[in-house]
Amino acid sequence: MLIYSKRVSYHLRPGERVPAGAKRIVREEIESAVRQLSGKGEADRDEAIHEARKNLKKIRGVLRLMRLELGETYGRENPFFRDVGLLLAQFRDGGAMIEAFDGLRAKYRGEVARGRLATIRRGLMARKEQAERQGGIEKVLKGMAALLRQSAKRVESWPLAADGFGALAPGLESTFRRGQRALARARKHPLPENYHEWRKRVKDHWYQVRLLEGVWDGAMPAYERRLKDLETWLGEDHNLVVLEEKVMAEPGFYGRPAEIDLFIKLIRKYHKELRGKALAEGARIYDVKPRQFSNGMRRMWVAGQAPVRKSADTAH
Repeated sequence: MLIYSKRVSYHLRPGERVPAGAKRIVREEIESAVRQLSGKGEADRDEAIHEARKNLKKIRGVLRLMRLELGETYGRENPFFRDVGLLLAQFRDGGAMIEAFDGLRAKYRGEVARGRLATIRRGLMARKEQAERQGGIEKVLKGMAALLRQSAKRVESWPLAADGFGALAPGLESTFRRGQRALARARKHPLPENYHEWRKRVKDHWYQVRLLEGVWDGAMPAYERRLKDLETWLGEDHNLVVLEEKVMAEPGFYGRPAEIDLFIKLIRKYHKELRGKALAEGARIYDVKPRQFSNGMRRMWVAGQAPVRKSADTAH
């Protein structure tokens, strides 16, 4: 396993022009994804695919932040990075299902006798290995890495010119507003697809908050942790939905009826807990107007840029 120590800096730097910073961040995330998919990252293959997919989601967070100015470029680039992520998902989902199963069994280990549900895990492992064989994983990963290398060359021509917080405010407000609406839908219609959509909007907001880490005040690290917790709970909820669907599509392959019944009972019990925590935290996070949130970030931006401007003025 090769060790690569370079870290990606997923935030705009104080004093950095927004167009230059956005392009730098996207290029760094593309480079990180290419390293992972080429086998030059810090993780094994399952983790490398997971990390590469996170890189792609971060890129889409930048795209959504700059969507208004990007115009037609957004319409081309966002589907490209989305589709690459979906192609990788076919290999990541097998590992994610095993992780979700292990997390569920560990959480309820006091209610599950040693050795119970083992046939389900064996079935998940078998399906994962089958998907990797049939999908030609090595060839696909190399192809994705090549596509991403080409995409990095396009970034410099992205039509970004607006600078300052005014370049960021529309995207921040739009993402926050979409998250509020998604929360309202999930609360009113608690369907799995609505919770999954809300999770995507939370992730967008989380990534965009992280982009402004360079100007955070003292309260923002706690806010970022709350967003991360919320995204994690919603992600675990979604993985359990997919896991249940996978097992129930061919229950006889995964175990005896009594095993399957216990498994589904535990999943639904955990759903209730996860969604309860997510709704409570979401209500606190989204209990402001989008403009209020944006104005708070604007104040931090101005304060964070002031020392940079003062230093530059002194140098002259």
